[in-house]
Amino acid sequence: MSLQRYLIKRVLVTIPVLLGVSLLTFSLVELLPGNVVDYVLQFQDSTPELRAQLEAQYNLDEPIYVRYWLWLKGAAVFDFGESVISGRSVSAAIAGALPNTLALGFFGFFIAIGIGIPLGIVSAVKNGETADEVSRVAALLGIATPNFWLGLMLLFVFSVKLELFRVIPPDKPLFSLAMMKFSVLPAITLGTASAALIMRLTRSSMVEELSKDYVRTARAKGLSERTVILKHVLRNSMISVVTVAALQIAFLVDGAVVVEQVFSWPGLGRMLINAIIQRDFPIIQAIVMLIATTIVLANLLADLTYAWLDPRIRY
Repeated sequence: MSLQRYLIKRVLVTIPVLLGVSLLTFSLVELLPGNVVDYVLQFQDSTPELRAQLEAQYNLDEPIYVRYWLWLKGAAVFDFGESVISGRSVSAAIAGALPNTLALGFFGFFIAIGIGIPLGIVSAVKNGETADEVSRVAALLGIATPNFWLGLMLLFVFSVKLELFRVIPPDKPLFSLAMMKFSVLPAITLGTASAALIMRLTRSSMVEELSKDYVRTARAKGLSERTVILKHVLRNSMISVVTVAALQIAFLVDGAVVVEQVFSWPGLGRMLINAIIQRDFPIIQAIVMLIATTIVLANLLADLTYAWLDPRIRY
């Protein structure tokens, strides 16, 4: 099977998955006690006429399958209606917060890859030595440490005690120097667990590859150890690493929910928490759908990437 046919096949499989995700996202909010009209009317005097008007406004007078179809058509063009609390377009609200979450996720992913893969290589090459033991212990600590606790400790040490960073984000543009500096601690918090996981996986994959015959053959031909490790062993080890790394992209988006709340970062995660507290149903549906779609697309990216790395997978 060619790479192009494999790509088309994987994309076609993704479509029903996304439809299932949209159905689940819509159903979860529909199953919550009460509805948007009940929430709105608790703050004002209710009359049958007003309730009927609001139900028509939010399509609650339609059967549930009609409501789902209308919501799905809107979601397909990124139209999730208006916020119950602010009356602002949900799409506009998300568009304003999304760059902050993407930037934070990118910084976290850069830290995860930049730390995890080099440490995994060193740990595999120095298998059984002190460097290997130290890196494995550090990886276990990174995986076991809750990111909200790590974030609080980083704030306490570097912001409160050492006063090197602000406690709350500055009111500056996203890519200003002040915001870039403030993003260091949340990015470290977000990327630590992913870095530890990638490091462990890189190490285990490379240790397995280093024992194979082609490595002994490459060394017997006189290739330098650097060439053997980086050109042959690392590439063959990347299949499983790429799978996890791609999935970590999704983790960095939905994992930002906690981190953004700890650092008061103005992104989608913090917006989702506020929407849940305020029962702002359109925003909840939109952000949950966006996170779920990110996970599905990250899986697709993983499939396509390791099919490119190893053509045998296409068969």
